[in-house]
Amino acid sequence: MNVRARQRERTRDVLLRESRRLFAMRGYGEVSLSEIVGAAGVTKGALYHLFESKAGLFRAVLEEVQQEVAAAVARTADAEDDPWTRFTEGCQAFLTASTAPDVQRIMLVDGPAVLGWNEWRALDEAGSASHLADVIAELIGEGLIPAQPVAPLTHLLSGAMNEAALWLAASGDPEASLPDTRSALARMLDSLRVV
Repeated sequence: MNVRARQRERTRDVLLRESRRLFAMRGYGEVSLSEIVGAAGVTKGALYHLFESKAGLFRAVLEEVQQEVAAAVARTADAEDDPWTRFTEGCQAFLTASTAPDVQRIMLVDGPAVLGWNEWRALDEAGSASHLADVIAELIGEGLIPAQPVAPLTHLLSGAMNEAALWLAASGDPEASLPDTRSALARMLDSLRVV
């Protein structure tokens, strides 16, 4: 990698880091481009060279957050040998990861508002929802969940988990509310299993 490419990558990294910190603290609508470039120590020109707009920068931050959550879910799920346990632990890991204040604010609150529901849904489906669909298809194939179309069940579960994460964010004390929410999710998932 040449010097310019390394500098460009460093500038991108610092813009992502500082904008993520600011978006998480105050929300997208309360953060100006001037604040972002000031915190990052770069010019607006440097920002516009890398991102087409503030919304484009936010989209990159959101993608980074979604990738981190997906990696945490995959690490937790992949540690399990049993397919059912892999599924339930992955779903629980999503809920737990979603209690982080920056994840809640960026991924669940500002994400749909800034990008619009359709674009936010497309990002979600390309990431975690796609993985969830694969796992559900595997469980149906193994006879652990009754045979049924995968897409509706994937959307229902994804929506329920996103809504639970939003509720946790609004609860005022996500850590205290998490155990009851995890228990409710476990009961819901267990109801899907073939007895």
